[in-house]
Amino acid sequence: MIQCNNITKVYKNGDTETKVLKGVSLAIKTGEFVAIMGPSGSGKSTLMHILGALDSPTSGTYTLDGEDVSKLSDDQLAEVRGKKIGFVFQAFNLLSRATVLRNVMLPLVYAGTKPEERQKKAQKALLSAGLDEDRWNHLSNQLSGGQIQRVAIARALVNDPALIMADEPTGNLDTKTGQIVLGTFQRLNEEQGRTIILITHEQEVAEHADRIIFIRDGLIIEDKKNLHKRMIDKNLV
Repeated sequence: MIQCNNITKVYKNGDTETKVLKGVSLAIKTGEFVAIMGPSGSGKSTLMHILGALDSPTSGTYTLDGEDVSKLSDDQLAEVRGKKIGFVFQAFNLLSRATVLRNVMLPLVYAGTKPEERQKKAQKALLSAGLDEDRWNHLSNQLSGGQIQRVAIARALVNDPALIMADEPTGNLDTKTGQIVLGTFQRLNEEQGRTIILITHEQEVAEHADRIIFIRDGLIIEDKKNLHKRMIDKNLV
């Protein structure tokens, strides 16, 4: 699904250049659950922005689902994001005064989906994310942190993207709730074959993935199968 070859990212401020990514190459297959791990300033967020078609590399090539997206315009990148990528962020980014169902339907409005199809797709996504139906008509500010993150996961799923990108998705959650959310990602990967990239700085979070890529100072320093994957009690998910 993903092929990156010698990706670099350089930010310029006047005569000053800051090299954030210094030649990153990686491949991710359809159906993989991969964690990208690194400390603050390692370049993992910049790499996520490129993999998520939120930004373009300075040099190198990035192919997503057979399409070279490394040289696309902003409008073309937006189209790729809308069709192929679902995002889950640490800050949730939900509309607090809109119902759960309306929050999940919002990407479908932007995509031009017919009104009669929006609710069906939103309901299907909420079921996949594991949120109980009795919460669907609540406002998002009436939910717990874990429930809100499940709404965010449902919103990421609603356009049936090829790739789900989760950026520090447990960062605002307590440990127990974070485990439940990570279990949701595991279930989506194992039962639905979703391709998931999890961005984190925490080893314990990364160990829920099947593969861990370590990045430091703009370079991949290790890429390994996770032989100690943490399993979640599916009764909690």
